[in-house]
Amino acid sequence: MGQPKFSRSKTQTPSHPWKAARIEEEHALKQRYGLKKVGGMREIWREKSALRLHRQQAMKLIGRVDASVGHFAREHSDMLSSLNRKGLLGTHASLDDVLQITVEHMLDRRLQSQVYYRGYAPSMRSARSMIVHGHISIGEQRMTVPGYHVLREEEETIGFHHLSAYNDPNHAVRIEMDKRREMQGEDGPEDAIGVVREESSKQAFVEQIKVDEAALPSAEDTVPAATSDGGEA
Repeated sequence: MGQPKFSRSKTQTPSHPWKAARIEEEHALKQRYGLKKVGGMREIWREKSALRLHRQQAMKLIGRVDASVGHFAREHSDMLSSLNRKGLLGTHASLDDVLQITVEHMLDRRLQSQVYYRGYAPSMRSARSMIVHGHISIGEQRMTVPGYHVLREEEETIGFHHLSAYNDPNHAVRIEMDKRREMQGEDGPEDAIGVVREESSKQAFVEQIKVDEAALPSAEDTVPAATSDGGEA
């Protein structure tokens, strides 16, 4: 059983350390989602481990003949509603849809990705920097953890913290982002299975912003040091 004080890690590492295809895939995900330069692979492994648990539970329920009654019926309903609250499944999804969830869907639910998709930052790396330095909040709660998984009901409460310099509508970054958003008519993407995602318009919006990213003021200039629990920017 082990010492309860020292809990076991919930992140499973790869079974083989030198699989070229897996390494290339994870490097591409690391670059795409702006993960840590040192330790970014472990962030991917954490999401893969959580996804593996969801799939194992779904396959267990799919294999049950009597899953429509009793305890398993409640477990079936609770699992679908939980994944719906997490933004991973649509309203009318089934257990088969759980098996269609990918690691990209898991990474899309991170606060860093949501800040970027909603147009608060010009790049994934900028979104991570904003979160680490305390510029982003969910409701009234300042968030400093880029890997926090945003619930569906929390999506509309994401914004700049009231003490952040970016909270000023006249900030250069805000003006430029609003201008690009109006030109593109960009809508927020939907990450749930079974719902159409506006990936093409999002990418077009972001690519135009990246052109001016080097000229925009950095988030590090507004706060002298990162918070202790934010990790590496």
